[in-house]
Amino acid sequence: MYAFIWRKLPFGVVGKLTGSVLLVAATVALLWYFAFPWAEPLLPFDDVQVESGVPAETGGDPMTVETPAGDEHELPYDTDQNNSAPPSPSR
Repeated sequence: MYAFIWRKLPFGVVGKLTGSVLLVAATVALLWYFAFPWAEPLLPFDDVQVESGVPAETGGDPMTVETPAGDEHELPYDTDQNNSAPPSPSR
């Protein structure tokens, strides 16, 4: 297919390169302005469901996440080891 398009484009190599770039640009523009906006409502990108740790029916603050008992995790490394001291002010 690409060889057929290359053979049918006029004006030698320079014209064929220019025509190829124009065909690619036109294809991208058609996809960007028509195909993708048409398909966007059909795709699940905005269908996000985030649940908090506290059910709404309990009356708890939905922004506060409570850790269930026995689910505490202790890090196996020191979190302050690679933190350098803040720079001292220069005079």
